[in-house]
Amino acid sequence: MRSELGGLLRRLARRSPDTSQYQDPSYFGAGRNPLDRMGLSGYERYDRATSNADVAAYLVWRWFNPARTLDAGCALGFVVEALQELEVDAEGIELSRWAVDNSADGARDHVRQGSLTDRLPWGDDSFDVVTSLEVLEHLEPDDVPAAIAELARVSRGWVVCTIPSFGVNDSGPDGWYQVKARDDLVAHYESLGPDFTGPLPRDHIYPDVDGEPIEGHLTMASYPWWTARFADAGLERMGGLERLVHRDLYRFGFTKYWNLYVLRADPSAPVPKGPLINESAAAERERTWGLDQRGPAPDDAALLEGRGILG
Repeated sequence: MRSELGGLLRRLARRSPDTSQYQDPSYFGAGRNPLDRMGLSGYERYDRATSNADVAAYLVWRWFNPARTLDAGCALGFVVEALQELEVDAEGIELSRWAVDNSADGARDHVRQGSLTDRLPWGDDSFDVVTSLEVLEHLEPDDVPAAIAELARVSRGWVVCTIPSFGVNDSGPDGWYQVKARDDLVAHYESLGPDFTGPLPRDHIYPDVDGEPIEGHLTMASYPWWTARFADAGLERMGGLERLVHRDLYRFGFTKYWNLYVLRADPSAPVPKGPLINESAAAERERTWGLDQRGPAPDDAALLEGRGILG
């Protein structure tokens, strides 16, 4: 009881984050003129294709074959919809009321409003896999530990995150500072070497045309910094498994763009040594969703060869 009360008081004491931009439909591209998008935060358009939901759902299905999943920060629920098509009992939670009210047809009744900075409305160990894709960087650094603790609490197996990160990454391509730090500070931060792990001060984050952190990114930090935050919540980063998943990211052209973290929530969970979905079923799904039409981006092989990932 004392611990729960202390947690409540700490949450009440925290400054309420400004989440107004995510309540504005234009953040998700609604009513936005694509010609006016240059330098603004938010999406020119946001749909299942531009969100790359099929790739995310495919990877979760192929590598973990889960029965039940949660996508935390699910936006319009396209990952939820795609996983439902794979006969996964998928749920989603999203901060934006507008996004929940306008969720994808296949995600209706499976998406609810909520925040990672509050207690999620599920019990401990509720999901085989919890995903949080391009989400955690939108939190203030002080809010990150509580959010990660919630991801860990509701997972009985795995947590998979993608987070824009800089610095050294032993299980995939290193991250860079461009479009994370202000242009005039990139060289400075590069000169600091691996000893600087972040996060960047807010006024050093790359700004949009309104002078606000681009896309609402509030925590720009390194792979080691994020790895330590996950470890604090009892999540074990599985570098060997990340290296295997990177082979699929390479095939689909996402090597540079999805900074991947694969984390084990249950120390006894068996670690896949390869995909859990057989090749014929995976190939059929790739054809159905058009993933077989994708290919590696230029120079991606060079990013992975130094790590021995494509061997």
